[in-house]
Amino acid sequence: MGILISNDAAKVVIPVKLSLALPLAVIVFGFGYFVWLCIYNLYFHPLRRFPGPKLAAISRFPYSHLLISGKGHRDVLDLHLKYGPIVRIAPGFLSFSHPDAMNDIRGHRKAGQPEHRKDPIRQEVHIQNIIGANRADHTRFRRSLANGFSHQAMLDQEPIISEYVNELMKSLEEHSANGTQQIDMVRWFNYATFDIIGDLSFGESFGCLQSSTYDPWVQLIFNSVKNLVYIGALKHLQIVPRRLLKFILPYAMPKGLSTKHAENQRLSAMKVRKRLDTGSNRPDFMTSMTTKRNGESLTFEELTSNAAILIIAGSETTATALSAAAYYLGLFPEAQAKLAQEVRTTFNSAEDITITSVQHLTYMLAVLDEAMRMYPPAASGLPRLTAEGGATIAGEYVPQDTIVDVWQWPLFHNPNYWTQPDDFIPERWLGDPKFANDRRECFQPFSTGPRNCIGKK
Repeated sequence: MGILISNDAAKVVIPVKLSLALPLAVIVFGFGYFVWLCIYNLYFHPLRRFPGPKLAAISRFPYSHLLISGKGHRDVLDLHLKYGPIVRIAPGFLSFSHPDAMNDIRGHRKAGQPEHRKDPIRQEVHIQNIIGANRADHTRFRRSLANGFSHQAMLDQEPIISEYVNELMKSLEEHSANGTQQIDMVRWFNYATFDIIGDLSFGESFGCLQSSTYDPWVQLIFNSVKNLVYIGALKHLQIVPRRLLKFILPYAMPKGLSTKHAENQRLSAMKVRKRLDTGSNRPDFMTSMTTKRNGESLTFEELTSNAAILIIAGSETTATALSAAAYYLGLFPEAQAKLAQEVRTTFNSAEDITITSVQHLTYMLAVLDEAMRMYPPAASGLPRLTAEGGATIAGEYVPQDTIVDVWQWPLFHNPNYWTQPDDFIPERWLGDPKFANDRRECFQPFSTGPRNCIGKK
């Protein structure tokens, strides 16, 4: 069939067969590309020698689904128990469950060696806080925050912290009717930690303990977390280029999330401005961040972003660790009795309990360590991208530009490294010979290296 041109209007009539050719070609090309990509990922990819599910080697969908399934930590452990300490969990992604992996990935690098960067899939460009900053800015932010987390700073902050601890204990007595009524300890631990970190960050609490409810901003944080996980999973799919993703994400986000993010930034900026206007030199995080070092100081935007990060990272994680300890002490009354005896034989009154004196409670510290092993606040990992030249991780060479990670929960529950890994046994940290073969170097709940948790002390 040829092209027909009418004499009256000189219109071109495209044949039906020709009109179908372009979309058909696109479909054929797309299918061919998919087949080629599958073959490449399985047989020619630099990570082809590492074990793992075939579907995970072909596609990023299994890992993205794992992130939002709610049981990813257990799935990752199952994968490692099946395939070994190194698993190819996505086409360009290796998961590690090995005692050396944490230090190899996140530890200090030798002089002159580039660091393994944060995963660029999840990292935002030009981020202004300590969590996602590049190497130079991270060093600058950490230096500004360091004094606020020093041992001396903690001693100076003790009166502030003690005020909220006392208020927590008073509220627990009141709402539990002196121990005769059930209460939700998770909420109360969150009330206390958000109030404490809020005071140390902004000079005022959120009033959660006093009102027995979450401040609207705190509730906003909780409501946003789940949505952010979905966004991370969507980013990991890499269906579209990263440069286009920022334009598409607002339409792919759950309704209102971008508004919540903007509101979070607005509230943080408002509280930072209010704290700065007081001109106070009280021993809190803001005083540490606003002190000039080497003639440099943080911008207002950097103060705002870092203060917001402190609220999220310092509050919920602490409350999670305390909740885990309370939960397991409730499940194991013999451990609870040992801890109670240690406290009551060490202190004569509540006034004797201080930040310094509790450091001598060896059984209490073992309980906290075991609680964080059983239920780490950061159960998943913080992916890194291997530096130029690649790296040796857990004894295996890994090519450069490979996403690598260690999930804490699977590592802390791996029976290859722990005796009775699913049992809450504080004695494993106290020299019990039964647990002599435990690989305690695996236990890094605060991470390790130059980007470890600044609040570890």
